[in-house]
This record gives sequence, C-alpha cells and structure tokens, in this order.
Amino acid sequence: MRRAERLFRLVNEMRTRDVCRAADLAEQFEVGIATIYRDIAHLQASGLPIEGEAGVGYLLRPGFDLPNVTFTHDQIDALAVGLSFVERTGDAALASAAREARAKIQAGLPEPEERKLADAPYFSLHERRNENTGIEMLRVAVRNKQIVQFSYKNASGERSTRRARPLVVWDLSDGLMFSAWCELRKGFRTFRFDRLRDFAVTSEHFQDDAQTGLQAFLAQDECD
Repeated sequence: MRRAERLFRLVNEMRTRDVCRAADLAEQFEVGIATIYRDIAHLQASGLPIEGEAGVGYLLRPGFDLPNVTFTHDQIDALAVGLSFVERTGDAALASAAREARAKIQAGLPEPEERKLADAPYFSLHERRNENTGIEMLRVAVRNKQIVQFSYKNASGERSTRRARPLVVWDLSDGLMFSAWCELRKGFRTFRFDRLRDFAVTSEHFQDDAQTGLQAFLAQDECD
C-alpha cells in the first residue's frame, strides 16, 4: 500500500474510533509501529487535530472532516462505467480496488444520499471474466518492469518458449491480451492470454528505453 493511500485510510479509521492505539493501527495496516508513529507525526505536522502520544494512544478531535469531492453528473456516470468495467476484468485485486474506490468516492460526494455512484444510469455489459491470478501477476510485472516467461501457441498452433518485457495489458471483447518486447523475436509482439502456459514473472527487471519501451511500441506494433 502506498503511503498516500495509507495516510488517507488512517485518517478515515481514526474518524470512526475514540482513542486509537498505534499497535492496533499497525496490525490493521500491516506495517510496523514505527511507521504508524511517523505517519501520525506527518499528519500532525500537516495541521490535522490529532492529540495523544506514543504509548498512550491518539485521538482525532471531533469536527474534522475530509473535504468533499465534487463531480458533475456526467463525471459520476463516467466513474460508474469505468468501475463497473474494472470489476469484470477477472483480476480479483483490481475488482476489490474498484469496489473500495466506489465506496471511497461515494463517501466524499456532497449530498451522498441524493447522488449515489451506484445509481448512475450506465452499466458495463462487458462479459464478466473468471478470476485469473495470472492477470494480476502480469499487471504487477508491467508496473515493476519485470521480465516474464511462458510457453506460447501462436495462430498456427506452433508452441514456443518466450521471454518478454511486458508493456501494456489489453482487455478486449474477445479476450485479454498483452503487448511486450519479445526477446526471442527481437521485436514487439501482442500475446493472447488464453494461449499462454506456464506463465511466470522472473526477478529480472528491464529498462523502458527508446527502442523497446511503451512509446516505441505505440508508434509501431505487431501482433503475433
């Protein structure tokens, strides 16, 4: 969890309690107690009315609230469509994040009882994917720039072992795909996820350079 997200959730948690013990917060957010102490000190320095001290507990004074987020009705519809789409990708982590994002945004809307994100008159009819942990692994590999390896069957039915530098994931009507720099073919390729076998993320990292990176792919891509 990134620090900015943890700080946001930490404030929300303190709003729901009286006195919060650092040990309890550390257990909930799966970090060390020292991290909670640093987070509290950062929030206090930012002007939040938090009272207390290490070893005793912390209290967020009543009356403090996070500012409401204002969206137009069109923006709410756009968010509803996007979150609904994400929930159907088959990536369990992203689906959970989408639900949490919907609740977080809803809580921050002015007049939340009258403008509900879930009531927007648009819905994604994208076919719901079965949960596939490989998609989550791939997404993390793209983010962390980690080389992946797998067995792949192309359109002709030929199978080969590949090592690739994943750049982007595509969620299309006929299935999930990802584009990468293929070390075997020495070029950009787009792979269908349903043709992969023995997919694994290696511990090796790659650099996003001008010849093999995402911008170069977007300028000239090929499909395998």
